[in-house]
Amino acid sequence: MAAQTNFIDIATIWLHAGKGGDGAVSFHREKFVAAGGPDGGDGGRGGDIIFVADDHLSTLMDFRYKRKYVAPEGGKGGASLCHGKNAENLVIKVPLGTVIKDAESGLVIADLSDHTPVTIAKGGRGGYGNAHFATPTRQIPKFAKPGMPGEDLQVTLELKLIADVGLIGFPNVGKSTLISTISAAKPKIANYHFTTLVPTLGVVSVGEGASFVCADIPGLIEGASEGVGLGHDFLRHVERCRLLLHVVDVSGSECRDPIEDFEKINEELAKFSPVLAERPQIVVGNKCDLATEEQIETFRQYVEGKGLTFVPISAATMQGVKQLPGLVYNRLKDIPQVPVFTPEYKKPEAKKNGRDFTIQRMEAHVWSVDAPWLEYILAGSNVDDYESLQFFQRQLAESGILDALVQKGVEENDTILIGEYQFDYIF
Repeated sequence: MAAQTNFIDIATIWLHAGKGGDGAVSFHREKFVAAGGPDGGDGGRGGDIIFVADDHLSTLMDFRYKRKYVAPEGGKGGASLCHGKNAENLVIKVPLGTVIKDAESGLVIADLSDHTPVTIAKGGRGGYGNAHFATPTRQIPKFAKPGMPGEDLQVTLELKLIADVGLIGFPNVGKSTLISTISAAKPKIANYHFTTLVPTLGVVSVGEGASFVCADIPGLIEGASEGVGLGHDFLRHVERCRLLLHVVDVSGSECRDPIEDFEKINEELAKFSPVLAERPQIVVGNKCDLATEEQIETFRQYVEGKGLTFVPISAATMQGVKQLPGLVYNRLKDIPQVPVFTPEYKKPEAKKNGRDFTIQRMEAHVWSVDAPWLEYILAGSNVDDYESLQFFQRQLAESGILDALVQKGVEENDTILIGEYQFDYIF
């Protein structure tokens, strides 16, 4: 039995960017140097998770068996102010044309329609070593900050093939035979429905230096837009095509009416995507060697009455096939590229109004507040200015940080660490 190629065009995976390395608690030790100060270094940054498109991949099969991807953690800080090693990024290769979506919301994060690397999950920041926290009144801080966790999220990968032209139509109308005659593609061909179970790409040459990419999409049936038959599994692959070759069996050899076939396929396209329904079409009337002149002429008049180009052919006997690539190529010159999918996804902080925080007791009377959104505000504030300080204190109160500190047992004059800043807590 011949081996069947497994084609996977959708997968859901977990991404965990690397945690930042912990800061070090260390004190300078040197002969003849008494009471050396703190010299604990910062932790390294955790690894990002980066996606990049690879021309040598054509399926998402690898993600069927491996569902969790974890980037390396940053190195821990060391003595003598040694900074921890920044972690290597985790690079994940996917086929060209892969769209990455947030699994929960379905919103687009990135469209890998070219070879530009895209960072999907950022590694955590390294923690500060104890050298950061020395003050005239606290000369031997015995604490450091841990590294921040990396971003983690569940994403859905959808492969939407990149082709200039898509062959659409009912099963067994001759699409596979057609692409095998106009390109070097070798799809499986047989006289039964759904012989083609995976999309096939073929490069069609039109003279010296001129070519276009054509995709043979498995046959659609009525109800495909709702998932009937192969449904959405393959309709998504038509979305990037600039031009559709709508192949119809004009002979009615499957005991179906060509006009009804044409209408039903277009109805399914419209239900799946109104934009797709407006995509330019050339109607290819196949199996003309089996049709009568009356059948061909009736269908021609119907198609041209809709303002569409009609090309009668017989893929089996090559009748009319040679003129088709040139006609398609010239038509493509006037059709702009299909826009990429625009990113819609926002980071979790934005969805939660940027109010997340965690509080950790570092040692007696020392507390650490981890709140990236608050550090961003603090970095843009002048704490020596009364109004700026008042605004910052309002953020602490409105976000619930002050109440949370009280609940955890903060006392008068305790030290509060926020990023690189430290404050005395005063009731």
